[in-house]
Amino acid sequence: MARGRMYHDVAIVAMGCTAFRDHWDRSADDLLVDAVQDCFGSTSALGLDDVDAFWVGTQGSGMSGQTLARPLRLTGKPVTRVENYCATGSEAFRNAVFAVASGAYDVVMAAGVEKLKDSSQAGLSAVYPPADGTDVDWTAPAAFSLLVPAYRAAHGVSESDLRSALTKVAMKNHANGALNTRAQFQKAVTAAAVEGAPKVAGVLGTLDCSGVSDGAAVAIIVRAEDAHLYTDRPIYLRGMSFIAGSGAGLAADSYDFTTFPEVAEAARQAYEQAGVTDPRAEISLAEVHDCFTPTEIVLMEDLGFSERGHGWRDVLDGVYDLGGDLPVNTDGGLKSFGHPIGATGLRMIYECFLQLRGEAGPRQVADARLALAQNLGGQPGSCVAFVAVLGTELQERES
Repeated sequence: MARGRMYHDVAIVAMGCTAFRDHWDRSADDLLVDAVQDCFGSTSALGLDDVDAFWVGTQGSGMSGQTLARPLRLTGKPVTRVENYCATGSEAFRNAVFAVASGAYDVVMAAGVEKLKDSSQAGLSAVYPPADGTDVDWTAPAAFSLLVPAYRAAHGVSESDLRSALTKVAMKNHANGALNTRAQFQKAVTAAAVEGAPKVAGVLGTLDCSGVSDGAAVAIIVRAEDAHLYTDRPIYLRGMSFIAGSGAGLAADSYDFTTFPEVAEAARQAYEQAGVTDPRAEISLAEVHDCFTPTEIVLMEDLGFSERGHGWRDVLDGVYDLGGDLPVNTDGGLKSFGHPIGATGLRMIYECFLQLRGEAGPRQVADARLALAQNLGGQPGSCVAFVAVLGTELQERES
């Protein structure tokens, strides 16, 4: 089955992550070296020479596999560079996983990096190929701001209620980020600050938008059967899916801005592989792509955590708080941790890795057993989506 369980189960045995922030004194090379050193600092059973193959994700901070081979001084090793919008880090992870699951390699590394602060412009930067002139010319905040009026109209939510829910998302994620020494923004914010922030697009203010930052993250992946050779606390990949949308939504007047179909389908496939039938009850914590505050509310419904039209209410009721029934973005998410494009997907997995190993410190979720990482790239109507389910125990295979 093309969408079924992989031939070999895989496990993550070590991870590393830099702080995400304005690294004016660090190059992309420096950040990759820092993340790799952090990764190997967590295990004495592995070294760089033990890694058979490498994947590195970046949108614009390097070309070819030399993006990673150069700073690590790699010789005689295959290194592949990948890109998939803001899901680039997840794409590096996905390809590295497949390399181990296929039996091609024993030990692989997935890395992601981005330097956004050294560009000549603010916000996310990218060089797009020539198009036919039909592309929608808008900013990311403008695109995602359309989720708000669409959600209100579809579910009959008042302007004040939805504004309160958006504000709660920002406050929650900044509160979590305040507990995370690697986060870009380590300070809680008040409702007044969020709602009084300068407007960017629609109802979205600056504190409804994720941070633009520099950073890198890496993971070491092996076959599940070999995991205990390298660590006594491996984290197993239980399910994983990636969906690339056709982009047709941008050309359709009837496009529904209250859902990301790519996310919903990726989640369905990942849950099926992982044996998850009730995600709200079975998932211990989730890292999701909160690029803007309304995105997180919509994602709660696409991932099956909230019923359609009830995500805003669950946010206000504290379901997704650090001490709630299903904590979401325990490390601060894109909103507070920051969003260096090529590293974000792996940063999400890094937080799941820490939480499942009981190493998340003051933001630790009690008895965490299953975690979800969901990464989105592109914009409403034209996006790509990644969902992974990770766990402390290996799922049994059917005989």
